[in-house]
Amino acid sequence: MWKLKIAEGGNAWLRTLNNHVGRQVWEFDPELGSPEELAKIEKARENFHNHRFEKKHSADLLMRLQFAKENPGVTVLPQVKVKDTEDVTEDIVTNTLRRGLSYHSTLQAHDGHWPGDYGGPMFLMPGLVITLSITGALNAVLSEEHKKEMCRYIYNHQARMLFILFGVAICMMSLH
Repeated sequence: MWKLKIAEGGNAWLRTLNNHVGRQVWEFDPELGSPEELAKIEKARENFHNHRFEKKHSADLLMRLQFAKENPGVTVLPQVKVKDTEDVTEDIVTNTLRRGLSYHSTLQAHDGHWPGDYGGPMFLMPGLVITLSITGALNAVLSEEHKKEMCRYIYNHQARMLFILFGVAICMMSLH
């Protein structure tokens, strides 16, 4: 199971002046997660895959599942619907503001930043994979789990076209 590590690190090759604030790294641990958690993750993956053309972003569901587990007790306030003819009261505004703050606080990491999905991999990944492949470092740099997730990412984000872009095709061939 993948786990998001936040503001961690530090070794001879990695130094920081801000204690790694804002740093986010996904790490794979095959021993992590209960069968229920793994089932939730697979359900989220399947749901994303089935609706990938209508809703193209992941909504950071894996991160949200992890944060919900790490920060239990966040209550979801009821949504208030105001009709056109109703007056907007101070209580309604206060409740709506609290809902918004509560929602955004569930997305914030313990170091204060808001981690999230980055749209650059489709642009950057083919070059990375081609370079690692040419230099013979593909298997040394990328674990099997990384390759599997990269293929899943590319497959889920490819366009509905009958053809696949050259870089994506080479990337997929190199990763398999």
